[in-house]
Amino acid sequence: MRRLLKVWRKAQRSGRRLLRDRSGVAATEFAFIVPLMLVTFFATVELSAGIAVDRKVTLVARTLSDLVSQATTVTDSDLKNVFAASYGVLSPYPIDTVNAVISEIYVNDAGVAKVQWSKSATVAQSGGTVTTTLINSTRKQGDTISIPDGLKVTKTYLILSEVAYLYKPTVGYVVAPAGITLSDLSYTRPRQSICVLYGTSSCPTF
Repeated sequence: MRRLLKVWRKAQRSGRRLLRDRSGVAATEFAFIVPLMLVTFFATVELSAGIAVDRKVTLVARTLSDLVSQATTVTDSDLKNVFAASYGVLSPYPIDTVNAVISEIYVNDAGVAKVQWSKSATVAQSGGTVTTTLINSTRKQGDTISIPDGLKVTKTYLILSEVAYLYKPTVGYVVAPAGITLSDLSYTRPRQSICVLYGTSSCPTF
């Protein structure tokens, strides 16, 4: 009986010491907080990178339309160089997931915008070498295109650049395994002439 009582008292003392013991509280709190801190950290990193890429996509669109609008006439070689220079703005991010289209638009007497010419390009990068190949865009000559009302000035031309970029998060692949498409467009009026000629000797009005 005394032995049982002694064991019981010892168990009581051990229980009271356990209740008073706070030596593992910090470790327990740390175990709960660390996952939340890591998620917050990586989310901040991914968000910052996403904003940076989105800004670069905007700059690519502006660069593309700006460079073309400064010319009076462009050839396939000129457009290849323009696409390559514009894609270079994305550095240091990969450029193999970018898709850009450059088009010239004519606003007719009725205020309807029509595509005069349109080109896109594929790009391949090997080390520091960028190879650009021109391809036909999804926009066809004569297609009607919707533009902001403020740009519908009759008998005028516009250079339109459209850029889409598939951003693949490094850490956030769990949330967006297929990536996130970032896009922007830019309108610029020709600066050196009424229109920018491509494949013609006079400004078309289709």
